[in-house]
Amino acid sequence: MQLTRREFGGLALAIGAQTSRVFAAGSGIDEVLKSGLQKRKIPAVTAVVGTENATTYSGAFGIRDASGVPVTIDSIFAIASMTKAVTSAGAMQLVERGKMTLDDPASKHLPELGMLQVLDGFDSAGKPKFHPPAKPVTLRQLLTHTSGFAYDTWHEGMFKLTSSGGDATHVLAFEPGTKWQYGPSTLWAGKLVEAVSGQNLEQYLQQNILGPLGMKDTTFIFPKEKFDRLVGRYQRNPDGSFTPAPRTLPAPPATYRGDGGLFSTAPDYLKFTQMILRKGAGPGSERILQAKTVAQMSANGTGHIAAGRLKTMRPAQSSDVDFHPGHDDRYTLGFLMNPDAIPGARSAGSLAWAGIDNTYYWIDPKRGMCAVIMMQYLPFADQEAVGLLGDFERAVYAAKGQS
Repeated sequence: MQLTRREFGGLALAIGAQTSRVFAAGSGIDEVLKSGLQKRKIPAVTAVVGTENATTYSGAFGIRDASGVPVTIDSIFAIASMTKAVTSAGAMQLVERGKMTLDDPASKHLPELGMLQVLDGFDSAGKPKFHPPAKPVTLRQLLTHTSGFAYDTWHEGMFKLTSSGGDATHVLAFEPGTKWQYGPSTLWAGKLVEAVSGQNLEQYLQQNILGPLGMKDTTFIFPKEKFDRLVGRYQRNPDGSFTPAPRTLPAPPATYRGDGGLFSTAPDYLKFTQMILRKGAGPGSERILQAKTVAQMSANGTGHIAAGRLKTMRPAQSSDVDFHPGHDDRYTLGFLMNPDAIPGARSAGSLAWAGIDNTYYWIDPKRGMCAVIMMQYLPFADQEAVGLLGDFERAVYAAKGQS
């Protein structure tokens, strides 16, 4: 079944909105999101904005799925790679506790990381060539995506390898520490958390991050009693129409991936971003991370190496990615960071990332604010999704200026 742009626009307009705000009246965020759904023909969006300790805006617009059921602010989304920052925080907790270090070989705890091979290209017959890495992969490289691990969606060599039936599990696209490339590095960081803590990743994150922060709707294991709140996924087709994916109860994962797999809500994930704004403090007296750890996680971790630009090999899964054209972003121990201020939007030194189904967040320590916006469709970085993200962000900063 396909839903056309016109059909989605009509449905979106027919659905009432759920909103609340602390910003000055007439801030315009509601209208930006509501009209953006209609103009950009996006099925659904939920969005929240916060300071260290308060939610200053929340809104939900559009439909959960083709049934026309409206989304609400507590609708649950697959947040995919927004899992990475949570996993990174978990790994940094174990660094704080002296259980592992940023710069020891990661193979100290995961011996299979001592058996990696670097992709050297392909011979005249198309057979891949490999060589052992000159240096071992470290946790620091895993958290900054400079390890050499690369998703085949955004790396030509890895795409060629997997398309020909090759196994990329233990393959690096380049020598560790020499480049930035988005990939499953945080999957391995999650495996490190499991190996060092003796718990599976769900148990560890629930006990040490999600539970203490009160993130009651965030989990790898989707509870059947919350199924009515799950937002359906869609695929945008080249003609602009959408094909809904079947909305079924997600099966419990066989393994927990540190690079993706969590389900969450916009208000829940805001609690995580607020913890970063509070320099690691929990909502009460507990501390999730030390302040010096959050400072480490907020600093440029790739030096002169730019981060964040990606050329797609799979257009149906992702568009090309460049969130700040004309600016060179960097990567930290867990986040994309913009060294330059973005006019009318986030300050220099803000932290951010996203999930492949077009869920996004940013944390602006300089302005003391954070925000989350969730959609649920492919391709990632679709120009309309990025357009709505930008419109929302500008409206948030304009509203902050009025408040």
